[in-house]
Amino acid sequence: MTFSESIKSCFSKYAEFTGRASRSEFWYFTLFYLVVYGVLYGIGSACDSTFFMILAGLFSLGCLLPSLSVAVRRMHDIGKGGGWIFISFIPLIGSIWFIVLACQDSEPGTNRFGANPNVYGPTPDSF
Repeated sequence: MTFSESIKSCFSKYAEFTGRASRSEFWYFTLFYLVVYGVLYGIGSACDSTFFMILAGLFSLGCLLPSLSVAVRRMHDIGKGGGWIFISFIPLIGSIWFIVLACQDSEPGTNRFGANPNVYGPTPDSF
């Protein structure tokens, strides 16, 4: 999944807490969020601009549900329940543990949450 496909997928599935999300979908969306928020917050801090600080806050608020959704679907992809995202609320060790979980490879094949998002079907050479 490309960077732009990941962003589109996360915003189109913003409230879909079922199914699975690949590593690329999760990490590209995380990168998108961190870069955009960082730029808005950085400009707001450097220029002492209330407008950019409010814009950064609104952007963060607008990305809250898609971020939770893709995190839950990422946990589903490795065979864990969505409640595992709450592990990140444990100070220090929790966020490290969540990053380790999010970096794990997908469970091969179909699991209880759906089909593997990394399988795209037969290629033209496989006939």
